Amino acid sequence: MNLWLELVVSGLITGGIYAVVAIGLNLQYGLMRIMNISHGEFLMLGAYLTWLARTVLHADPLAFLPVVALALFVAGLLVYRLCFYRITRTAPTVEVIEARSLLVGFGLMFLVQNAAYLAWGADLRGYSYLTDPVELLGVRFSANRLVVFAFAVGASLALLAVLRWTLLGKAVRAMMQSPTGAQLVGIDTARLHPVVFGAGLALAGVAGGLLSMIYEISPSMGEPYTVTALIVITLGGLGSALGSLLGGFLLGVIEALGMHFTSPSLKMLLSYSVLIAVLLLRPRGLFAR
Repeated sequence: MNLWLELVVSGLITGGIYAVVAIGLNLQYGLMRIMNISHGEFLMLGAYLTWLARTVLHADPLAFLPVVALALFVAGLLVYRLCFYRITRTAPTVEVIEARSLLVGFGLMFLVQNAAYLAWGADLRGYSYLTDPVELLGVRFSANRLVVFAFAVGASLALLAVLRWTLLGKAVRAMMQSPTGAQLVGIDTARLHPVVFGAGLALAGVAGGLLSMIYEISPSMGEPYTVTALIVITLGGLGSALGSLLGGFLLGVIEALGMHFTSPSLKMLLSYSVLIAVLLLRPRGLFAR
């Protein structure tokens, strides 16, 4: 019983991180059809900012997360203006936006990743934070993993509340359902697009900061999380923030159970198997409405 509980809780902890990354990418793709394949690289930047704050400034990583979010939000505004603004304004169709943004995203991914290699090198970096064991329902976990889970779920629920109960959130959901209809009722898309893009990168930065509290970090850490975010979005449904949260939990638990009963080296095989099964059986996503 303790083994199953440990596997499920470990999967939920990992899934919480997946959800934060996926919700940010889902906002960008669901609202503007921007396929930002470099999303994970900004997760990596968030991880390095948190690491620098801890090792150089001796700051508390949790207290520094708002600074990381703000820095990545501003970076998102700049990236959108420099890389994706012209695409969204001049592309004749949604399909053209997706294709062009995908190519730009690939270039941006290698640019940010190689800049990180130049700045910090290829060595793994890390720090110790809240590593004392905590017993939960008869199972021991390190305190940092439980704190990361709580913050990941809290950030996801806070965003869900904004989308559900605020005027800004309703505007975002309206644009996801019908961009033309949203413009007809007076929603300013020119202002909303960069704000949502920046919010997506802010969530990625927060996820990176949380990951740095548990794992060692490197310039190449972001790419796998982009792939995972795409799988979670497929599971949860395009444009569904709640679906991304549930999909992240589901994928995390499946990976934890699968790796235990098979092999840790099969992690990506398990993820892609889930992706293929969902695309074949329920292509709109498990939680899409």
